Amino acid sequence: MRYRWAALAVVLTLTLTPQLGKAQGTLGTSKRPAVTLGQNFPNPFNPETRIPFEIGCTNDPSQQFKVSVSILNVLAQFVAVPVLQGGTGSVAGGQPLQNVLLTCGQYTAYWNGNYRNTSNEVASGIYMYVIEVDGQKTVKKMLVTK
Repeated sequence: MRYRWAALAVVLTLTLTPQLGKAQGTLGTSKRPAVTLGQNFPNPFNPETRIPFEIGCTNDPSQQFKVSVSILNVLAQFVAVPVLQGGTGSVAGGQPLQNVLLTCGQYTAYWNGNYRNTSNEVASGIYMYVIEVDGQKTVKKMLVTK
């Protein structure tokens, strides 16, 4: 009976310790923004799509973050860089979303469905879009149909 209680104490200790460590490590020390990458619309699409994303505020809403958005094929090969739709603050609409400094807020990336900076449309298939905000990457998939 004594060993059962000891085993229970060990299991509870091992189970609770990582959670306590995580909670202590994240109390106000993280400067990383909360990045939300929405599903592109329309999906599936032909020939163009829009990709909503949001950069959540930390303690300072005027803080700027380095943002890049890229389109990749299923082999993880670079296909294109979408452009910022609309524009806010000092960032003009139509600017390629590659190493752009953005503040907290909601944004929309626009991709015309063309390969890189050419007039050639990409083939039908599954593609991935990746957003990188200060080194933090988030990936989603989309479908091109012809």
